[in-house]
Amino acid sequence: MTDIFHYPPDVFELLVETIPRLFRGKKAVVLFLQGAGVPQEDIIGVARIVQTDPKSINKFEIVRNVLTKVNSRGDSGLSARREIIKRVIEFENFETCWPADQLKAKGLVVSIREAVNKKDSFTRMKQERNAERDERQSRQQAERIAAAKRREDINAISLRLAALFGMDDKPQERGKLLEGVLNDLFRIYGILVREDFRRRDPDTSVVVEQIDGVIELNGKIHLVEMKWLNTSVGIGEFSPHLVRLFSRADAHGIFIATNGYASSVVSECRNALNQKTLFLCSLREFVMLLQRQDDLVELLRKKSQAAIVDKNPFLEILS
Repeated sequence: MTDIFHYPPDVFELLVETIPRLFRGKKAVVLFLQGAGVPQEDIIGVARIVQTDPKSINKFEIVRNVLTKVNSRGDSGLSARREIIKRVIEFENFETCWPADQLKAKGLVVSIREAVNKKDSFTRMKQERNAERDERQSRQQAERIAAAKRREDINAISLRLAALFGMDDKPQERGKLLEGVLNDLFRIYGILVREDFRRRDPDTSVVVEQIDGVIELNGKIHLVEMKWLNTSVGIGEFSPHLVRLFSRADAHGIFIATNGYASSVVSECRNALNQKTLFLCSLREFVMLLQRQDDLVELLRKKSQAAIVDKNPFLEILS
């Protein structure tokens, strides 16, 4: 009974009935209590009576007197209370009892063991429930904090994206900023593998290939290309993306454009679906998603599924 701080009434009375029957003499009872670590000031009074006038007190009175004092203590009496319980429930040498008390003592020890087990089980269950509650509350709090942080980050991304629409006089700078905005959006949803990178010729260090971003979706690597153009993306802008995809065995592709795609690009993309998984996105889809605070991963999965199952490389999802 490691978690009892004070004996409850039923356990207290069982101890008062049991301990006196475990020993034949009053001095043995006092020694038992002293050996359990009862503070000297709690036992000195009855010990003196047993020494000087033993007939004026019986064993039951000794135990009740001492346990009342020990039980009224706070933490300072915890060790003694635990040790008394421990010694009683582990008691096995009933030859120290008077013959007439042996069966009664054995039954009382069993009763205390059962009471201790019952209360320990209750305590453990309560502790487990409390631990589960604390863990659940902690998890919910962490989820709330994470959700609030995500909303804050998404709002920031939305503002950054909106600001790009006012940069018509800086197309190159805007294109670079668009890469950063969308890569940060991917990062918020935990799907960004790598931001824009350049592959260089190992001999000359000349940049031979540049990719705007890489994400992992449905367990597959997707190369991401982003274009902010004033017109629809044509074959000339789209072909390098196809070349990068077909030069990598297991790479899939995503293309993001601000002003749609020429019909020839959609047709070429549909033909490529026989060998590669790739799909097209409009920037408007991301703007609408940010306004809804919706799930980017789910949007991309739907578009990927449409490309694979329906041979539709440009399913535009705006709501």
